[in-house]
Amino acid sequence: MDVRRTGIILAPTSARVVIRPFQPANDDRVTKIIARVLALTETEVDRLTGEVLRDFLTRHQTTRAYFLRRFEQVRRYLLTDRELTENRRLLIGSYFSQEYAVESAALFNPSMVWHPDQSGLPEGSARFIISLRATGEGHISSITFRSGAIDANNLISLDQPNRFTTEPELVPNSLYDKNLFHRKLIELGNTSPFTEQVLSALGEWFNLEELQTRLNFVEMQNRARLNEFDPTARGMITLARSNYEIMFGADQPVSERIIFPSSPSEVNGIEDARFVRFVDDDGSVRYFATYTAYDGKMTLPQLIETDDFLHFKVSTLNGPEVRNKGFALFPRKIGGRFFMLSRQDNENIYVMSSDTPHFWYTKQLLARPTEPWEFIQLGNCGSPIETEAGWLVLTHGVGPVRTYAIGAFLLDRDDPTKLIGRLNEPLLSPDATEREGYVPNVVYSCGGVLHGRTLVIPYAISDHSSTFATVPLDDVLAALTRQHN
Repeated sequence: MDVRRTGIILAPTSARVVIRPFQPANDDRVTKIIARVLALTETEVDRLTGEVLRDFLTRHQTTRAYFLRRFEQVRRYLLTDRELTENRRLLIGSYFSQEYAVESAALFNPSMVWHPDQSGLPEGSARFIISLRATGEGHISSITFRSGAIDANNLISLDQPNRFTTEPELVPNSLYDKNLFHRKLIELGNTSPFTEQVLSALGEWFNLEELQTRLNFVEMQNRARLNEFDPTARGMITLARSNYEIMFGADQPVSERIIFPSSPSEVNGIEDARFVRFVDDDGSVRYFATYTAYDGKMTLPQLIETDDFLHFKVSTLNGPEVRNKGFALFPRKIGGRFFMLSRQDNENIYVMSSDTPHFWYTKQLLARPTEPWEFIQLGNCGSPIETEAGWLVLTHGVGPVRTYAIGAFLLDRDDPTKLIGRLNEPLLSPDATEREGYVPNVVYSCGGVLHGRTLVIPYAISDHSSTFATVPLDDVLAALTRQHN
């Protein structure tokens, strides 16, 4: 097959930093730091504040506002109500802030979808958004974005990324569906008379503040059993904080937006988002992404929903078959149901169906490792792509010396549990220039697109950087059909 590497490289850089809270390990240290700043003279405060602003004002969009916001977040540690000058508040806020180089270590595992705005392009061109797993200090991963376009000749161009990187604002008073919340608690084994007491007084929809208030009330009524109920209460708060909404400003370029770990379930990373442009039965379009949240000990599959890549709703994936990694949603319903690829056993590919994208109860084996280059394990490389011949699924196989290669399956359009085509040779394997990186000998994708009759595959190079390859769709389908026959 005529697989063409584009030569475009998306490489990690330490120059893109995000400003984040710095929070000492205990309250005593916070109090001491504030006390030291309060002991400075106004002259010293003005000099130090000027130095900090000189060094950091142009490195972020809202440096001053961020320092003042951080001051307000630690204000409760002040021992008096004495009014402080703005410079002293800025200085205190700066001591509780830090920069994080979000992609200093790696920029990999890309997922590509068509941009919601296709206006102003020449005929035959299309605009895309690509999400990437950005990894920095401590191997903490986040989701970052780039944008670009493909022209009528399948030439790919990338927009110059903004030098700034900015986290979104948490949407205040995000609402939780009590029924879904209760079902997830049952699934987690976190139900008891205590949870029933808490939920019974909440409305069908509630926010985090209402949940916390109700938890405090029920705990006060059961003071003698606080040690018994505390793990359950913490579990309920953790679940609530794992379901949240975030919002970017409309004036923030795509490349400036970053989804950084913000819930207890993802403090050690947001990994391998697989985005898909989903078209509902009524023709409406929304974007979903499945990803893996990691808290340092356990992985938790999560779901992202957005209409515009500005407002994102993040929620837990639920159900007894939501286990392990590598979930990928189909881009539309089939027979009125949602379908999703999965790999619960870390070895085989399964397919699941459900009447909702949030709960998954059953799975069906789709494919097992068969060829030598996939003997160790199989997995998907993103959401299926619809073609006239069937659902095209990019896969990854792991072979000798844990070498990863990209292959492909073909599934029946009306019944995606039927495997009707399969490559017996890799579509893409690491070449001599792609073997070295954070994890050697790996090519890996989280989702490609069709541009006319050309398959565009964004892929990672050895878990370090990313690039693109293109291949004629007709070549792929012909090879899949030959294998099936």
